[in-house]
Amino acid sequence: MDHAPIIVALNLAAAAGLLIWAVRLVRTGFERAYGSNIRLWMRRTTQNRVSAALTGITAATLLQSSTAVVLLMAGFMSSGALGTMSSLALVLGADLGSAIVVQVLNSRVAILEPVLLLVGVIFFLRSSRRTLRQVGRIFIGLALIFVSLDLIRIASAPVAEAEALQAVTRYLANDLITAFIVASIFAWFVHSSVAAILLFAMFTASGILPLNAAFAMVLGANLGGAFIAFVLTLHADLSVRRVVIANLLLRGGGAVAGLMFVAQFQVGELTMGVSAEQQVLGLHLVFNFFLVILGLVFLSPVLRVVELMVPNKQTSDGLVFERSALDQSVLDQPERAFSCARREMVEMGNRVEAMLREAVGLFDVYDQRVADQLKEEHAQISRMATDVRVYLSNIQSADRKEEIGTRAFDLSSNAVNIETGSDVIARKLVGLARRKFLEKTNFSDQGKAELLDFYDRVLRNIQQGIVVLMSDDVGIARAVVEQKETIRDLEQELEKQHLIRLREGQIASIETSAIHIDLLRSLKTLNSSFATLAYPLLTEAGELLDSRLASA
Repeated sequence: MDHAPIIVALNLAAAAGLLIWAVRLVRTGFERAYGSNIRLWMRRTTQNRVSAALTGITAATLLQSSTAVVLLMAGFMSSGALGTMSSLALVLGADLGSAIVVQVLNSRVAILEPVLLLVGVIFFLRSSRRTLRQVGRIFIGLALIFVSLDLIRIASAPVAEAEALQAVTRYLANDLITAFIVASIFAWFVHSSVAAILLFAMFTASGILPLNAAFAMVLGANLGGAFIAFVLTLHADLSVRRVVIANLLLRGGGAVAGLMFVAQFQVGELTMGVSAEQQVLGLHLVFNFFLVILGLVFLSPVLRVVELMVPNKQTSDGLVFERSALDQSVLDQPERAFSCARREMVEMGNRVEAMLREAVGLFDVYDQRVADQLKEEHAQISRMATDVRVYLSNIQSADRKEEIGTRAFDLSSNAVNIETGSDVIARKLVGLARRKFLEKTNFSDQGKAELLDFYDRVLRNIQQGIVVLMSDDVGIARAVVEQKETIRDLEQELEKQHLIRLREGQIASIETSAIHIDLLRSLKTLNSSFATLAYPLLTEAGELLDSRLASA
């Protein structure tokens, strides 16, 4: 192998890049194949802090990412499905789950690499079923993680003998604070503490990093991992941000305390009889294990401190400024004008999603003020839809050969569909919640659980529909339309389950029967209105034939 510095650096950078990408490949494969099932399972298994922590451990192990679990938690909290304490316990468990992932990925059997890669490629290329294709994606990602770790070992062999690098690592060993900060920034930059810690462990095993410096960098990566979620949830609900900040305080504070311990007692010189690589990974696992135990014990005081740090915002009845992405000055530039219209519809879609979260809460505690706000929001969305249609009708092109009529019609139809979704929430869902309140009835426990699960699937599809508007991703568009059929079948199955409870004479089901059925059908209609956002893109790509998906 060529040991020229530039070649060695390129080999290391390429191997590290492959590791980061492979970790992401596994995570996105799990999300696409089993995302809905994982969300439903998480909703059902987070009733107390201990079960929430165990759920976080399992979910992060499956998704290969604690950050992915935090984002799921944010959705649950925003919809009122998860309390603050359970959410923090879930996140702490996810941190431990990501540490377990690192151990698993580093302890492999040699034959796994070719088997995983071969099976993954076969599944991905030969299967017509979306789930199996994503399983293939997971297998390919796992195999590439193992390959990348081998490449790092090979590429780093000549580096360990380089005098310049030895000087740098000696400096890091003597300046653990710098090592800690560098690792924090790196973990945040690559958006994966799993990949960062695996990389540090490989460098330690190759003799590049001294043990004390590696310990400091592992602790720094834990801080960086917590900071990833903090940045991604800056604009989330206040309750979500409080949980993420509490996790940042616990994980970051624990990391700083661990750094002080390592510096004070020179831990690297005390641990003997275990390989340097295993010591680094063991520190990561033990650190997160004790963090979970400590966090579960002190959940309440930590959250009280965070509430003082991040108080409720004082609202005032000031002026409300109307914002619009519809730039009238670019109507003679079709591409820019269509982009403006799409941005406006993304805003409409985001508002509908927020409306749905608020409306579902009315079935637990009816609040007329919230109901009135939802109706006002629908009126605003209706005005936005009208403005979009008028805007699209005024787009003109200097080039007579440029076809703008079809695109304008498709986007106008999408605006109508989003408005329809808003109407379903403001008229049907709010009306059903008010009826339930006036009749003083309650859903049966099983019926309520089924409705919440169904709502969660619809909410996820609405979010995916909005992504289609933003990205023109054919794969996501296809998944959204596939889910339309799944939602239809599930709605029919849930109606059958409700009828079974009626035959059994369950009083709660009898009293809420009409509301239960209407709510299921309204949610199905809402899902359909967002699924149709994918139709124009799929039609253009030749994947939608006679209102059905073309076979892959």
